[in-house]
Amino acid sequence: MTTLTVWKFNTPDGASNALAKLAELQKQHLIEIQDAAIVSWPEDRKKPQTTQAFDLVGAGIVSGAFWGMLFGFLFFMPFIGAAVGTLAGALSAHFNDYGINDDFIKDIRDKISQGTSALFLMTGQVTLDKVEEAFSPDERGELIQSNLTTEQEAKLRADFGEE
Repeated sequence: MTTLTVWKFNTPDGASNALAKLAELQKQHLIEIQDAAIVSWPEDRKKPQTTQAFDLVGAGIVSGAFWGMLFGFLFFMPFIGAAVGTLAGALSAHFNDYGINDDFIKDIRDKISQGTSALFLMTGQVTLDKVEEAFSPDERGELIQSNLTTEQEAKLRADFGEE
């Protein structure tokens, strides 16, 4: 089963630092990172910066189109406003098909803001206690997670998987 986790950090570079450490843990087979992306929101920016982690996972289980659509919905749609309410409702229902429900989306929107960063991970097997031990309390982010069912994972791969 694939798990979509979002780790929120209180600094703009916290997510990239965590991903570097997770890359080392993946080499030790303590975590299976299937896909990853970073959102960094420096204090002096009105919008966050997003990066897909190609160097760590290769093509990943989903394409950049998935991350782009998700990040657009999470961070840029709220700025557009009510003019696209119908579109927002349709996208919300669409993401729900992939195990990303309204509560998950609201939680992310509420927690990721200027001066923070977030690491979006799709993971398979994880030796959680060993991964947690690798991070000091100051390095640990706040966890937001959504477990994907086998059907949701298959739909995600079919609709957004790399060819």
